[in-house]
Amino acid sequence: MSTVSDTYIENRQRVQPTDTNNYASAHGGNVVKWMDEVGAMSAMRHAGETCVTARIEGLDFERPVPQGDICVVESYVYEAGRTSVRVRLRAYRESPRSGERERTTDSYFVFVAVDESNTPVEVPELQVGTERCRRLREEALEGAPDG
Repeated sequence: MSTVSDTYIENRQRVQPTDTNNYASAHGGNVVKWMDEVGAMSAMRHAGETCVTARIEGLDFERPVPQGDICVVESYVYEAGRTSVRVRLRAYRESPRSGERERTTDSYFVFVAVDESNTPVEVPELQVGTERCRRLREEALEGAPDG
């Protein structure tokens, strides 16, 4: 069984010209793709199985990630069901020179654990042990959409 902190992953993607829209900022579809990939990593870290995206519960684009900046995606599991895993995802723009960071995107994804034949399989209970685990889980639950 894993803890919330065990599933915490932070990944970085430099926003290249081929990642941008007409306004020289990361195309929203690319940001969602990066979030989906990192979210699946968190889900699989908890489930110990392949996890596929089942649902996106709310996706709020708050500000753009300009070309040349870094898109940082933060992800962690905050709740586990019988075969599903709920993941909190946030994206930030980060200056490559100063490290200054600002949140750009906020979302919650649901992944389902599957076997080799894509049949849903059970996932273990999620443990909330440390203060950091409790804080992360509470933050996610406070903002999570009803679903």
